[in-house]
Amino acid sequence: RLSEDSPRRHLVRHLYGQLFEGHPYGRPVLGTAEIIQGLTRETLMSFYRRHYVPESFTLVVVGPVNPGEVLEAARRTFGRIPRAGGARLPMPGPQAPRPLRVETPRPGTQAYLALGWHAPRLAHAETPVVDLLVAILGHSRPARLPQALRERLALVNTIGAGYSALEAAGAVTVTAQLEPANLVRVEREILGEIRRVREAGVTAAELARAMTAAEARHAFAQETAEGRAFAYGRAETVWRLEDELAYVDRLRSVTREQIQLAARRYLDPERYTRLTLVPGGR
Repeated sequence: RLSEDSPRRHLVRHLYGQLFEGHPYGRPVLGTAEIIQGLTRETLMSFYRRHYVPESFTLVVVGPVNPGEVLEAARRTFGRIPRAGGARLPMPGPQAPRPLRVETPRPGTQAYLALGWHAPRLAHAETPVVDLLVAILGHSRPARLPQALRERLALVNTIGAGYSALEAAGAVTVTAQLEPANLVRVEREILGEIRRVREAGVTAAELARAMTAAEARHAFAQETAEGRAFAYGRAETVWRLEDELAYVDRLRSVTREQIQLAARRYLDPERYTRLTLVPGGR
C-alpha cells in the first residue's frame, strides 16, 4: 500500500507491468495483495528450500579482513549446507513490446506521465552507451529534458530519464509530473528532443559532462564497504565481476557516434509504451 500511495512509484511499477507484459519483470517484486494474503508457511518454506541454496548465492566480504580466515569460516559454515543439485536457470528475454497507451484516473490535482522503451540487458556491449545517452537526456538539471521542458518552457514540475539494466533486459524510462492540460504538449516535446538526438547526435560538452557524472556516481556507490560489497555481489550473481571492474573504462571509450546510433536503435519515437495518471477517481 505504501508503494501505491506514491504516485511516482505507482506510475513506474505499472509502466513496467505494461512494458514487460507476460514477463517476470512486469510483476511487482513483493507480489500482489491477493498473493500475499493467501501465503501459507509451507509455501514460504518450499520457496526457501528451492531457491536459497549454495548454487544460488554469492558470499562477499569487504573490509580489513584476512581472506584466509574468511574462507575457512565460510567452509565451516556455508560449506556444510547441502547442495540442491540443480543449475540456476537463465532468465528468458521478454517479448518485443507493442505500442501501448494507458490512462488511469487517480485522486489528486497533478498529472504524471511515463514513457518506456526496451533497452539492452546488463551484460550487453551497449549498456555503457545507453547509460550515457540517458544521462544526457535527463539525469540532472543541465540535461536536455529538464532544460527544455522545465527551465525553458516551464511545462513540467519535474522530469527525468532513467535506465534500468537487468539480467535479461533493460528499460529506458522518461517520467514527468505536470499540469493535466500540458500532457499532450509535454509528450510531443519529449519525443522532439529524442528525435533531435537521433538526427543530430549530442555535443562533445554533453558527452564529457555525462561521462564525468557517471564516473562520480560509480565512485560514490562504492566508496563504502557496504556499497562495494553490493556492487561486487550483484555483478557476480547476475553479471560478471570482471565486467563490473572494467565498467568505467568502457564508459570512457564511448563516442558521440555510438550514442546517436543507440538513440536510433532503442528510442523509437513511433513505438513506445505510454502511461499517464490523471486527476479523477477516489
